[in-house]
Amino acid sequence: MQTSQVYRITVEGRLDENWAQQLGGMSIDHGNGDGGQPLTTLVGSLPDRSALLGVLNTLHDLNLTLLTVEVVDDN
Repeated sequence: MQTSQVYRITVEGRLDENWAQQLGGMSIDHGNGDGGQPLTTLVGSLPDRSALLGVLNTLHDLNLTLLTVEVVDDN
């Protein structure tokens, strides 16, 4: 049985906060990479891997370059 996990996903580019609901309710933060390129970081709890796949597919459909996907350790 899978349990929910907290993920941190970073993509290149800017993603409007209005997308949070379509992305599993993840929080959306903006920053810049080392080279000054715009980055968006999503953080939030997803109930299972199929929800994670849905978020990743949406980011792909938006033509955003995926940089990292991390499980945030609660410990």
